[in-house]
Amino acid sequence: MGIFDKLFGKKSSDITLGAPVAGEAVPLNQVSDPTFGEEILGKGVAVKPTGNRVVAPCDATVDLMFDTGHAVSLKADCGAEVLIHVGLETVSLKGEHFTTHAKTGDHVTAGQLLIEFDREAVAAAGFDTITPMVICNTADYKEVNAHTGAAVSEGDTILTLVKE
Repeated sequence: MGIFDKLFGKKSSDITLGAPVAGEAVPLNQVSDPTFGEEILGKGVAVKPTGNRVVAPCDATVDLMFDTGHAVSLKADCGAEVLIHVGLETVSLKGEHFTTHAKTGDHVTAGQLLIEFDREAVAAAGFDTITPMVICNTADYKEVNAHTGAAVSEGDTILTLVKE
């Protein structure tokens, strides 16, 4: 543990997750879909994307890559159950504008490409492209802290999970 971690309270047991997409990090309550915005699936963060790629926020196993490519569920090596959902109601696109680069059962490393999507085409089809990232096993953590209010690049720290 470094001197700055000691001074500013970050414990070595804290878990950090990177941004799955480039864009503006915003609180989950800015997601208009209540499933996400009201934290029904768990706490997390959302990104208003400026990019067209979804990358792994940490080392993990792909628990489920949705056939439509609009979402992916990961079981992080650290134990977190992570759901990344590209846009709202985008399942109804039936895979149009989405290309998957990983499949269920794959082990992926932080920053590895999972999904590509045509953000402009998704928006032109009338869908909100905001991308929630939710920790589905929130109850396993003392705190789930979102880092919001700034532009993020793929992999920038966006969530900190405090275990104890």
